[in-house]
Amino acid sequence: MQELLTSATSCAIFFDARSRNLTCEKMKFKTFTRFSTGLVLGVSTGLVSSGAEGQPKPNVVWLIAEDLSPDIACYGNPLVKTPNIDRLAAEGVRFTQAFASCPVCSPTRSAFNTGMYQTSVGAHNHRTTGRQPLPDGILLVSEHFRNAGYFVCNGSGNPGSKPGKTDFNYAVDHPFDGTDWSQRKAGQPFFAQVQFRWTHRDFKKDTENPVDWRLVELPPYYADHPVIRKDWALYLETVQALDREVGAVMKRLETEGILDNTIVIFFGDHGRPHIRDKQFLYDGGIHVPMIVRFPGKKQAGTVSEALFSLIDLAPSSLALAGLPIPGNMEGLPLLADKKVRRDFIVAARDRCDETVDRIRCIRDRQFKYIRNFYPERPYTQFNSYKERTYPALPVMRKLHQEGKLTPVQSLFFARQRPEEELYELSADPFEVNNLAADPQYAGTVLKYRQLLEEWMEATGDRGSEPEPDELLQEMQQQAHEQWKTRMKARGLPENCSPDQLIGWWEQTLDNWETTKK
Repeated sequence: MQELLTSATSCAIFFDARSRNLTCEKMKFKTFTRFSTGLVLGVSTGLVSSGAEGQPKPNVVWLIAEDLSPDIACYGNPLVKTPNIDRLAAEGVRFTQAFASCPVCSPTRSAFNTGMYQTSVGAHNHRTTGRQPLPDGILLVSEHFRNAGYFVCNGSGNPGSKPGKTDFNYAVDHPFDGTDWSQRKAGQPFFAQVQFRWTHRDFKKDTENPVDWRLVELPPYYADHPVIRKDWALYLETVQALDREVGAVMKRLETEGILDNTIVIFFGDHGRPHIRDKQFLYDGGIHVPMIVRFPGKKQAGTVSEALFSLIDLAPSSLALAGLPIPGNMEGLPLLADKKVRRDFIVAARDRCDETVDRIRCIRDRQFKYIRNFYPERPYTQFNSYKERTYPALPVMRKLHQEGKLTPVQSLFFARQRPEEELYELSADPFEVNNLAADPQYAGTVLKYRQLLEEWMEATGDRGSEPEPDELLQEMQQQAHEQWKTRMKARGLPENCSPDQLIGWWEQTLDNWETTKK
């Protein structure tokens, strides 16, 4: 028998990293539900074919897009043409409240591939050199599928593809059997991760369906500037290129006659690569699209507003395939059992490349609570990746220095940040009106502060553990070398001024505009 911690009102599984056992947080979790290791959860919920005796086990395919927010036509963006993803949504379930556990790639991938928070397994710092193995007893979801007889692969969805992105913050031996499901034995079920680099910078223009940058709707925390508009339009054009690749994979599954026995899950690994989005815990950094297509198009065209964390992907996928869920997974089998639900999600950001930071958030349907552990540091700490790839950053920095930003646009360029932030999401979806210091919300702040502290204690959050000075120095040296290399390639001096960098972006984006048609 496999024990799963669930509750009719449960919000998350808490995991004690010290004892390596599941624990029941006293105020939130009241019941245990037992599932037989042979029970297929989808049978009771009517989501998938059971894989019962005489029927093949379902294949499971993850379609993973990098750096993607819900900037897709079926999510309401009128400028983007995404017919293939829209079709996927029409044939499946579109989730409106899915969130990454981290707003940058390697920690979030470390988390959703284990079904555990990156802070629990020591994978929270982005791009950690000298990677250590996972704690004892913790396996990747692909290893659990392999142990059940599945062929597990990671590629681009083409038979001759190279290995796909992993970018874990831990060392794993032989996490996949190959790069494509065509390499499996005849009749063998497969678990495939298909990686799409599109929407990760650098962006690519779409000559077939150019996006008019003049029509782009920017978030209010962005300055209305041609450079920023053109960069955003180029991001949207890259979303359209992603859509065509998604369509190619879906067509292949259909042509090979295996789509009707395959569970397809499309999602972004974290939010869009723009300032105040990627690497931060506002919704622009953690809110992602997620669409699930079940065999037989069950629940086709439906929309789910259930809160979902990407750490729920691993246990949900195992449960949908009729496989037992390991007791140490912190995620919940939300896709397989409608009786299990979350009341909140948790996300965390720690060091990104050479930039040391620590931020945590609790988000439910009504509020987002953010805790900044380095309030004395600005949001705009130097980060080589962002400084060299985000054109909005030098533009808005210059406008800020000239006093030309609105108060909302200036928030991100403050010299310091508040220790706590609280946003009422229905009234403030862009999270720009911080209520944490408002006496009327003192009780709300206390509630979420205590909830976050309980979560950090219960999950053994390792974010407070300092990293060796030599590692940080190595990361800083790598970032410096990357900056020099990129500036040299652009014909700019290493110590180029903001005006020089802005001029380069203006010329580059103007060239894109004149050659796009």
